Amino acid sequence: MLELRYIRENADAVRQAIINKRVNLNLDELLQLDGEVLEYKKKLQALQEEKNSNAKKMPKAAPEERPGLIERGRAIGQEISKLEPEVLVKEEALKQLLWLSPLVPAADVPVGRDDSENVERKLGGTPPQFDFAFKDHVDVILQNQWAEFERMAQVSGSRMIALKNELALYEFAVIRFALDFLAKKGSQIITVPAMVREAALFGTGHFPAGREQVYHLKEDDLYLSGTAEVPVTSLYSGEIMAESEIPKRIGAFSPCFRREAGSAGKDVRGLMRVHQFNKVEQFVFCRNDAAESEYWHQELLKTSEEIVQAFELPYRIIEVCTGDMGAGKYRMHDLECWVPSEKRYRETHSCSSLHDWQARRANLRYRDKDDKVKYIHTLNNTAVATPRILIPLIENHQLANGAIRVPKALQPYMGGLDRIGGK
Repeated sequence: MLELRYIRENADAVRQAIINKRVNLNLDELLQLDGEVLEYKKKLQALQEEKNSNAKKMPKAAPEERPGLIERGRAIGQEISKLEPEVLVKEEALKQLLWLSPLVPAADVPVGRDDSENVERKLGGTPPQFDFAFKDHVDVILQNQWAEFERMAQVSGSRMIALKNELALYEFAVIRFALDFLAKKGSQIITVPAMVREAALFGTGHFPAGREQVYHLKEDDLYLSGTAEVPVTSLYSGEIMAESEIPKRIGAFSPCFRREAGSAGKDVRGLMRVHQFNKVEQFVFCRNDAAESEYWHQELLKTSEEIVQAFELPYRIIEVCTGDMGAGKYRMHDLECWVPSEKRYRETHSCSSLHDWQARRANLRYRDKDDKVKYIHTLNNTAVATPRILIPLIENHQLANGAIRVPKALQPYMGGLDRIGGK
């Protein structure tokens, strides 16, 4: 969400951001409503001032003047009563448009329509070459009896899976490694619930545009979050932190849920696109300073890179273009791991800087050293998301007998095993 004054003073830049980010927002309509609201408020203020002035005249008014003052006071009251609900209606309409207002991205962000125009910035590792009959991750899982696909679908519907045996333990090994890794980096570790109120989803920017992706528990009026970013962002909503409390670095674990609306027929096989998953999210609150925000963006990106390097996975880093980055992003990078069965890199991590766009929505503030209250900058990035990260871990490290090699960094979390499966 942008500040109205900023929009008024930078209408051309906001209009270009709307175009480049492909946001469904009519800026002319927003500015017109803004003008109407300001005009109505001026009228209300003038009427209120007249009402107060009229009331002050009453005690000193002559008897013959009082009926006129009373009548005028009544008329002013009626005008105010008529205008107030009209102002509320227009303010609500303006608010709905403001929810959609996009952050102007960094000047060097690539301009493009969709993910086909994202720009590769770095390659890491080398895709493996296999001298045996290669299997995709689903076939390896089935060979080792590591999951229930069909039975779980009967119980819970499509795109719901149950991991079991060694692979279930491997999932927790990956999660525990990520949590320990973030803790060593200085993150406060926290586990958060998946259920949130509507306000939390508005606070992060997932609402109003992304409602179709979120499960709604109607009887309780709660929603199932698709990332720990949602509850963590609102954790300090309404509070004013001291500058000494930030930067605040958080590593948050939560179960996550996504409806995957609009993805019918995409990635239906295996672990890539499921409705329920687990995620360790990196999160930073920092000062309202562009340079500090950029530092933390690079730090979060580096941390994810170090995690996939520890997993011994080939990867690449791409910079996300304007049309694929989302309304609230100032800058965004994806880290993608190599998936041999698809002969391409697939997204496993997503790193975003949002400056104060989320903070304005979620009311996240701090008091600086000069005693000024400012909105915080927020940033987030994936540490690990399972079961998706298991796909490159299984495929890149598979062995001829159907086993998979356990990277050295994960072996302590698997009781010292250097491989699993292949029996």
